[in-house]
Amino acid sequence: MQNFSYSKAESVEQAAAMGGRFIGGGTTLVDLMKQGVEAPTQLVDVTGLPLATVETLPNGELKVGALVRNSDLAHHETVKAQYAVLSQALLSGASPQLRNMATTGGNLLQRTRCPYFRDTSYTNCNKRNPGAGCAALGGHNRMMAILGTSEDCIATHPSDMAVAMTALEATIHVEGPKGKREIAIADFYRLPGTTPNVENALEPGELITHVTLPAPRKESKQVYLKLRDRASYEFALASAAVVAETSGGHIRYVRVALGGVGTRPWRAHEAEAALMGKPAKTEHFRAAAEAALKNAKPQSENGFKVELARRCIVRAMTMATA
Repeated sequence: MQNFSYSKAESVEQAAAMGGRFIGGGTTLVDLMKQGVEAPTQLVDVTGLPLATVETLPNGELKVGALVRNSDLAHHETVKAQYAVLSQALLSGASPQLRNMATTGGNLLQRTRCPYFRDTSYTNCNKRNPGAGCAALGGHNRMMAILGTSEDCIATHPSDMAVAMTALEATIHVEGPKGKREIAIADFYRLPGTTPNVENALEPGELITHVTLPAPRKESKQVYLKLRDRASYEFALASAAVVAETSGGHIRYVRVALGGVGTRPWRAHEAEAALMGKPAKTEHFRAAAEAALKNAKPQSENGFKVELARRCIVRAMTMATA
């Protein structure tokens, strides 16, 4: 780890003006610094900023501060009661110790666990060294993405929380040198394309201040289903976040997002379109799963993810409409 300067911001405006890398819980950035993947020359500590509250706004939306710890958010009574998919997703991620440190903003910005990205002995990683190639394409790619990939990158997005927030259609609020702005989570994450090093829509100096979730759909049932190699402290092979409402046995509202299979939290629009207005039956869940995975591009070791993701969708929809 190379030398760096450290300062503590006393306001959001000051943090944005400092020009360094922001650090909250440090559960991702510190690891990357130890591995030599990231080498910031200045760290700006934002843990003292007033961004650690969860509150219901007058319009019914839920406001989640960027510094709210994952464990606190998962166990918050409003989240458990009205945004169950988010609580379930958070509790399926990492370990209790990490959840006690990790923040909402940091979780949104956590970077891939692709081994070729995190091991600097491999120079051919376009995400770390633009233009260097993608070692995962011809290497060990069992955990890699099958949706949203390109010839330059197949790295999987790792967050469970972001998948749930995608299904909930969250809005990310940021503040930087040019002022404040709002970014729909659907527009926040970039596909790798030819620039996999550009992972999100943040501009230099911008800090995530909070996230808002739409007013709860009180008649919905929400499910986060995560399939993985072991029962805890493991990243998803495939996961599904579902928010669904039924009436008279028919689906009248549904949102589906996938994790473990995409280069970003993956909104399954095709599945939603196939489900709307249909009876809540297994045959329609299967048709939706087929639609969601029709453009999958598996690699040499991760073809199993196509069928696994299909089954994950069917099972999650079954649970959400039972």
